[in-house]
Amino acid sequence: MEQQHKRSAFSGKIGFVLSAAGASVGLGNIWRFPYLAAKYGGGIFLLVYILLAVTFGYTMIVAETALGRMTHKSPVSAYAHFGKGKGIRFGGWINAIIPILIVPYYSVIGGWVIHYLAEYLCGRGSNLAVDGYFSAFITNGLQAELAFLLFSLFTLGIIFAGVRNGVERVSKVMMPVLVVLSLVIAGYSVTRPGALAGVKYFLVPNPKNFSWMTVVTAMGQMFYSLSIAMGILVTFGSYMKKDVSIEESTENVEVFDTAIAIMAGLMIIPAVFAFSGGDPDTLQAGPALMFITIPKVFASMGLGTAVGVLFFVLVLFAAITSSIALTESAVSTFEDELGWDRTRSTVLIGAIMVALGSLSALGYGPLAGVTVFGMQFLDFFDFLTNSVMMPIAAIATCLLVSRVIGVEQIAQEGAIQIFKIPDSGFEDVVVGVVGTLQFDVFEYRMKNEYGVDLRMSGLPYEHLRLIRECPCDVKDLMLCSGSRVLEDFKGRKLIAFGGEWSVGFLTKHNPGLELAESLSV
Repeated sequence: MEQQHKRSAFSGKIGFVLSAAGASVGLGNIWRFPYLAAKYGGGIFLLVYILLAVTFGYTMIVAETALGRMTHKSPVSAYAHFGKGKGIRFGGWINAIIPILIVPYYSVIGGWVIHYLAEYLCGRGSNLAVDGYFSAFITNGLQAELAFLLFSLFTLGIIFAGVRNGVERVSKVMMPVLVVLSLVIAGYSVTRPGALAGVKYFLVPNPKNFSWMTVVTAMGQMFYSLSIAMGILVTFGSYMKKDVSIEESTENVEVFDTAIAIMAGLMIIPAVFAFSGGDPDTLQAGPALMFITIPKVFASMGLGTAVGVLFFVLVLFAAITSSIALTESAVSTFEDELGWDRTRSTVLIGAIMVALGSLSALGYGPLAGVTVFGMQFLDFFDFLTNSVMMPIAAIATCLLVSRVIGVEQIAQEGAIQIFKIPDSGFEDVVVGVVGTLQFDVFEYRMKNEYGVDLRMSGLPYEHLRLIRECPCDVKDLMLCSGSRVLEDFKGRKLIAFGGEWSVGFLTKHNPGLELAESLSV
């Protein structure tokens, strides 16, 4: 007998919002967002980002969360719920694989944060401002590896505790602390001499700074920051209770995430302005901004050590909440697809984290000579997931929602029946109705309720029979003209044909074929 495990759940709206916000608020907000905003136009970048977040971003958050709650499954099983076509299976797996590939190298960067925090706590913050310190650290294989393993073990310990006792409880503590720390550090940063110029650059849109790269970069950051196309929101949606409003909860998550991103910008950009006098080269330091430039900024300030401790505690909390979400998504996939319990699933993702993460941790040191397409392991995994896989995953989700789920929802009401061509994806759907008026109703609802424009063409089928017994592969059946094998979204095979006379032809020329007299969907 197959063992069934009861699916975990958040305690309520607050648990979901803080956990999902923890997934979204991470290194993408505090490390990535400020330097991209500084590089691609400041205020105009911020404006474009917000416009994208409240439109496409919000739609994707709602869609992924709803997909999870509708099916109570992790990404692979959630997609498979709506069909077994290759396109659907591919969409589910790519959403599931992305967090498995991200969390190892993400944990490496989390290890760097732990190391920097430890240095500040030990009173050695001035060392971090020395030229070449960061390079010396990441090329020291042992130091980088130990920091990575420490961060990974902490993450896995929380995951092992479960959804409500681990993920939710930690998020409820860390997220409020993160908000308070953000306010304190941002307040300190914007009050430094010369910092107001940085505030103006970051908050006031200047059309002269706009370029198409501003849009492209803001779109990429939106995916990264909101945890879209990573399978995380599908997983967290599956833990969401039915009485919790998806719309209100996701609105809260998006507001929380965007607010923290703006706070991160106010923490870093004004401080760098004050430190450098607005030097564009310093502002556009890229990923090095947090580990090279910021320590120098803190070293130039009074109370630099104290501010450094607070800042890297904040960054650590943000990194941990996101790594928890990434790991939880992977564990949920293993639980659903392998039928394993949480312990075995956590051990498996832990082994994957150590294996792939060690490649990234050692990639700048002992393994520096080994590259993939000219990139170090960390850079390669980052490029593969963010630039290649995530856009594909987002497109797959959009196709699923627009072409399948909307149709499925209407079908569940009994107004229509839906079928597809066996072994195909969801690009083409066969819709069956009783009375042609239902086609008009269906088209109207899909356009007005789901925002989908349809192109429909009539088919010469008037009857359906469910295949009860088939002596061969259905692809080898001898069909008469005007007949076709179809498949419903439960995987059952049927034959559509134009007239009752075709039934006799089919059974005569296919000995052993048994068709059901009536179809019960």
